[in-house]
Amino acid sequence: MPAQAYAGKECVCQLRRGICDQSCVQGMLDTPFYIACLKLTGRRCLVIGGGEIGLEKVEGLLACDGAVTLIAPQAEPALEDYAHEGSIAWEQREYAGAQDLDGAFMAIAATDDTDVNIAVYEDAERRAMLVNVVDVPPLCNFILPAIVRMSPLAIAISTAGASPALAKRMKSEIEAQFGEPYARLAVLLNEVRGWAKGTLASYQERKEFFEGIVNGEPDPIALLRENDRGAGEQAVRELIARAQSAHALHV
Repeated sequence: MPAQAYAGKECVCQLRRGICDQSCVQGMLDTPFYIACLKLTGRRCLVIGGGEIGLEKVEGLLACDGAVTLIAPQAEPALEDYAHEGSIAWEQREYAGAQDLDGAFMAIAATDDTDVNIAVYEDAERRAMLVNVVDVPPLCNFILPAIVRMSPLAIAISTAGASPALAKRMKSEIEAQFGEPYARLAVLLNEVRGWAKGTLASYQERKEFFEGIVNGEPDPIALLRENDRGAGEQAVRELIARAQSAHALHV
């Protein structure tokens, strides 16, 4: 379609501009977001909408052990499978109003119906609960960043909704730069947290101990990258043991 023939995208937020002028997004770009990691285990998380985007959000919540309820008259086959196996609860109907939010920790709306999306947002806001309407920043009180996961590490990338494509590129580059060795080092360092807490009396001593390993020589990341898994981890454990001995002498 020639550019001059394109009339613009219909507004899908509560401002009801008619044709979207992107004025609502500017406020999001100016908003300083409080970044946090939520523990969802056992918490009721509601997803409204059973399409491909709804599937993506359901799988993200399941990966974090959320107790997911899907509300949608129809659903992608994969969502049907999750329901049949008991991984999610599926209420096969339209969103019915604020009562659907009872007991929910968060709600994610992924429908193509602007009125439904606005209703979910407004109902959730009145309850002071977390709500996200996919791809409509002004209908969100939290946004979902792109996530690089290398258990136990998780790195979040946010553009405040300005450009998911840019966030996706950054995710790919971060995955390449901070790969598996960083996750393995985190696990190895966690193994000595108990020793550090029981042996080093102050926060400053513990800080110096761990920073000395992470930023010291030889570089533990290089050891993990340059050796096979077993040899690399053994080399790092020896490095940690030397650091323990050095700090124990000063206790």
